[in-house]
Amino acid sequence: MTENELKQNVDQGLFLPLMEAFYTLQGEGYHKGSAAYFIRIGGCDVGCHWCDVKESWDAQKHPPTEIKHIVGEAKKWSETVVVTGGEPLMWPMDPLTDELKRKGISTHIETSGAYDLSGSWDWFCLSPKKTKLPTKEAYKAADELKMIIHNQNDFKFAEEQAAKVGKDCILFLQPEWSKRDEIMPEMVDYVLKNPRWKVSLQTHKYLNIP
Repeated sequence: MTENELKQNVDQGLFLPLMEAFYTLQGEGYHKGSAAYFIRIGGCDVGCHWCDVKESWDAQKHPPTEIKHIVGEAKKWSETVVVTGGEPLMWPMDPLTDELKRKGISTHIETSGAYDLSGSWDWFCLSPKKTKLPTKEAYKAADELKMIIHNQNDFKFAEEQAAKVGKDCILFLQPEWSKRDEIMPEMVDYVLKNPRWKVSLQTHKYLNIP
């Protein structure tokens, strides 16, 4: 395959810059504690300063991988796949989710929502970032809103984002890992006063798993 042909396949979503894929427990949000196969796609320009996978940002560092190979590996492990990044919506997701669904696999995504919506998702976890806000379609699609709390100002941002999602969207506040000891007491107090919110913790880090 020529370089130009490979680029065309990537542009169509037939190949994706795969950073890593692994079978583990979902550590965060609504499905925490559930087994799933994670597919981490390279490429992100949202630029969160506290991101714990900055090595995912440069898509050029991650080899374009055929989606049939990605799905074939996923099928060996789980009936649930979580597509994450990076920012997976930088790439066309329809070919990947179509292939996953043909194999009877449930499709979940974790995204900032900053790019046009693509793919067919059984669960849509939206985690907005101040640097690049979600699209209107992403707010509508969200099953779960996961807001990362790094400082006091983030509570206000969380409420602004919650006002844009649907009434059935489940609302989570999650402490930024490096600030967890400082921010968790404030989060507990906030949720006690605002019980429509729930607390999400990065339980995979406490369990020392991927």
